[in-house]
Amino acid sequence: MVQRVLATDAALALIETLKLKHGPLMFHQSGGCCDGSAPMCYALGEFLVGESDVKLGVIGDCPFYMGKAQFEYWRHTQLIIDVVPGRGGMFSLEGPEGLRFLTRSRVFTDAEVAALGD
Repeated sequence: MVQRVLATDAALALIETLKLKHGPLMFHQSGGCCDGSAPMCYALGEFLVGESDVKLGVIGDCPFYMGKAQFEYWRHTQLIIDVVPGRGGMFSLEGPEGLRFLTRSRVFTDAEVAALGD
């Protein structure tokens, strides 16, 4: 099965650390306003999603969303959520850990696009 969003082992480890501190989590790929285009981590339900958001999948048992308009640009790309040292978005829960989530990506193959039904 083709997944639109994946997480590295380092990202999954940080997600587990954050879940122990904050409980269930969710992600939203920022659209580039205040925090650039970054995966933002919130306590589940702290960020309200609606009809203008697309659920891309789940990483570390946490739902991952992106705005519809941004999804149109990324729909042929697999997102790979990773972790690097530094400060992330000021509203994202990983900031105090001295780490930030980072989106890496790769373009889907033609076979993967066909499997996704795009």
